[in-house]
Parts: sequence; C-alpha cells; structure tokens
Amino acid sequence: MGDVKTMSVGVGEDGVRLDRWLRRRWPHLGQTQIHKLARSGQIRVDGGRVKADTRLTAGAMVRVPPLPDAPPREERQGVSPRDAAFARGLVLYEDEEVLVLNKPAGLAVQGGTKTTHHVDRLLSAWGEGLDRPRLTHRLDRDTSGVLVLGKSPNAAARLSGAFAKRRAQKTYWAIVEGNPRPVDGTIELPLMKTGVGDRELVMPADPKHPNAQPAVTEFVTVSRAGPRAAWLALRPHTGRTHQLRAHLLAIGHPILGDPKYNTASSIETSGPLKLQLHARRLTLPHPGRGLIDVEAPLSPEMKAGFTRFGFDVHEADDDPFSRPKRR
Repeated sequence: MGDVKTMSVGVGEDGVRLDRWLRRRWPHLGQTQIHKLARSGQIRVDGGRVKADTRLTAGAMVRVPPLPDAPPREERQGVSPRDAAFARGLVLYEDEEVLVLNKPAGLAVQGGTKTTHHVDRLLSAWGEGLDRPRLTHRLDRDTSGVLVLGKSPNAAARLSGAFAKRRAQKTYWAIVEGNPRPVDGTIELPLMKTGVGDRELVMPADPKHPNAQPAVTEFVTVSRAGPRAAWLALRPHTGRTHQLRAHLLAIGHPILGDPKYNTASSIETSGPLKLQLHARRLTLPHPGRGLIDVEAPLSPEMKAGFTRFGFDVHEADDDPFSRPKRR
C-alpha cells in the first residue's frame, strides 16, 4: 500500500475513461475494485465524486487512494528481443501519434484462452502503460494486411471514432471461386452470429430478427482466371465480424482457402491455399493532421494465390471503386 496521490490528466489522455486511465497505471486493479473505490468516494476528480466510466478531461486532477501492491510475478510479461524485432519489422508507417502494421496471416490481433502469441502482446515492444500503442480496429486471425493503432489514448480514441463514423475507407483484395455476375455491385445482406466458441459462424439473417445486424459490402472484379476464380476488390461499409467472408459465401463465390466459410467446390478449387483475403489499403483521417493512406504488400499466402491463378498486382487500378460500373 502506498500514499494518497493527486495526479494530473495529460493532454494525450483527454476523453479517456477513468477506469482505463487507472488500469494503465495499475494494471493489477480489477474492474470491480475500481467501481468500489469510485462508489465510496476514495477516487475523486477535481474534488468531486465520479463513476468508473467518467470521461476525463486534460488537466483534471485525480485523487488516488492508497492501492494494494501488485501480486508478485515470477517474471514480467514483456516480449523477447526477438519478438520485439519481429514486431518492429511489421511497421508500415509510424509517427508520434499513429502506428500502422502489416499484420501477417495467422497472427491473432488479441489473445484468448488458447492464444498467447498475438499483436496486442507484441505491442510491448513500444513500451508499457502510456507508451503502449492501442488497437483501434480488428482483422481476422487469417487475414493479412493494414492494421492501425493509436500511440496515445487521445489518438486511439480519434482513430476509433473514424471507424465508428465510417470515415475510414478500407480496401481488401480477395480471390474467390468463380466469376461474380454482375462483375461489380453492392451486397446488402443483414448478418447474425450463430453457434458458440470455435463453432461460431456469421450467417445471413432476416432483417426483422432481433439479432440481425445490417451489413453492406461493395465489390469490383479486378481480374479473372477463366471460370475458376476471380480477384475482387472489396470495400466494407459496415464492420461486422467475418462480414466479407460471409457475404461472399452468400452470393455463391466463397473466398478461396477459407476454413469456415466454404463449399465442397471451393475447397477443391483452393487446394493448399490459405485464406485469400488481404487488407490492402486503408485511408482515414489522421488524429492530428491530414490523412493516413497506407498500403500493405501482398502476404506470402496471397502471393501463392496470385501465382496459382496468374494474377499480377499491376492489373489493379489505384482505386478500383472510382471507375465506371460494368456489367
């Protein structure tokens, strides 16, 4: 146990929740413990009582009571020099507020019961506490490509807000079975989750179902490999879990190499290929100035698909969604 502390909220922490502000400094504090300290008035902001989810403003003074010491740990859960070098090797762009990584296929964004190697853990390469970058959106484990993080609470909040307000323009590349007709268009099909755990799937849903979520995906055919496969550019206008994979399966053109959203025919066409889905480009407002516009080079998994079907990255327009619609 320590002494009572009065600490100032930094400029980069404007808008952050009180409970998150506390846990960045004392990660061992539990949520229930923080709520109890707030309800009892032991934690105060500018002298007044507050709730755990209160948003703080820059310059506010937070009274922190004596807190229990963190339980002893055999070893700090940081990253090895090898993992730190690996993480820094993923950087596509970095400045004082933003970090953009090229996430490899097969690397989860966050951990779970059986997942100990993930992007969130690797962020320790940049430091802990306030120095640790923060996730602002997600990619599926088997999807490669652009992943944007904020390097301060304020930057992360602004970036997350851009995604929430649909001000982020995402372009994915995918290789799918067959040739969609028409060759470009928009899929507007509500989705809902079914199943549990590893067996959870996202399926088309009746719009009137209480669990149905609106989902919209725009697609453009970039190139075709005869009748077997097509290379599509995809632009999700909503951010549902597994949206692109579920939508493409629903229109009869599943993404090749997909272990969950497939058909007997797409499995045969895929052969040894891994998931052919890549977050190619992301454009969104920078939290401080201008725009972020970053592309990720093809992953080894996508290169294998391009080689198999004879596609060339130079076939793609800079923005395939800006060209006149075809039929």
